[in-house]
Amino acid sequence: MTESSNGQQDPSGEKMTQKIEKCAERKIAARKEGNRSPWFGMGFFGMIGWSVAIPTLLGTVIGVWVDKKWASNYSWTLMLMFLGLIIGCLTAWRWIREENTRNK
Repeated sequence: MTESSNGQQDPSGEKMTQKIEKCAERKIAARKEGNRSPWFGMGFFGMIGWSVAIPTLLGTVIGVWVDKKWASNYSWTLMLMFLGLIIGCLTAWRWIREENTRNK
């Protein structure tokens, strides 16, 4: 721990040192890896986009079919579209979290 001007130990200084060390380690690892091009980032964003779009579209299509098949006071199209959107967002969040933990 570092010491402050009054002689006490400063935990925030240690935290800052750890953050700087972690950042430096990530930069060194990225330079060693070096095989990720801008196309990797574009592909990753595309994959995230499709992981949200496909469940949303499936929910919408199934909702339209249910609305046509059985009359109801509720819009199954909207409910299933939002359910698909939520599932897609959770899937995208999981993939991003996995990618972040893989890079640490």
